[in-house]
Amino acid sequence: MSFMNKKLFRAVLGVTMVFAFAIPAAAQEAKIGFVSLQAVVERAPQTQAVMEALTEEFAPQEREIVSKRKEIEDLQAKVQKDLAVMGETERRNAEKNLRELGRDFERLRTEYQEDSNLRQNEEIAQLQRAILKEVQDYAAAQGYDLIFGDGLLYVSNAMNITEDVLKAVIANYEASQ
Repeated sequence: MSFMNKKLFRAVLGVTMVFAFAIPAAAQEAKIGFVSLQAVVERAPQTQAVMEALTEEFAPQEREIVSKRKEIEDLQAKVQKDLAVMGETERRNAEKNLRELGRDFERLRTEYQEDSNLRQNEEIAQLQRAILKEVQDYAAAQGYDLIFGDGLLYVSNAMNITEDVLKAVIANYEASQ
């Protein structure tokens, strides 16, 4: 090796040694945690409140669907009962009414399902954003340097702060009530 190559090799080796010893020391000082956002969202009181509000919001549509189903069942029972005494035209009209009611029922049920799913997805997304903000606030307040989420394959219980974050989420929710 030439004189310059030896100097360069020693310099690179020196910098590598400094980093090799400095990185583990810095890593030991870093405070790292893990939070299962899924678990927090599922168990947070806000989730229950959102679900109750959505149930209340969609109760009128649900009652309408139940009423339409009852109407169809009553008409089917009447047609079955009177089938023997009905004329051909009367029977065709009754079957046509049943088909129309069935289509109305399916349309109502489909609209309800779509509207309900859309609203639920909107509310859950908003809730997830709020809980993520709470995780960030908690991590900053507790001095964490790094918080991992659900994308891990393994995390020890010592690093899992899900329960602590959930307690903070519940406390903040109760304080706002």
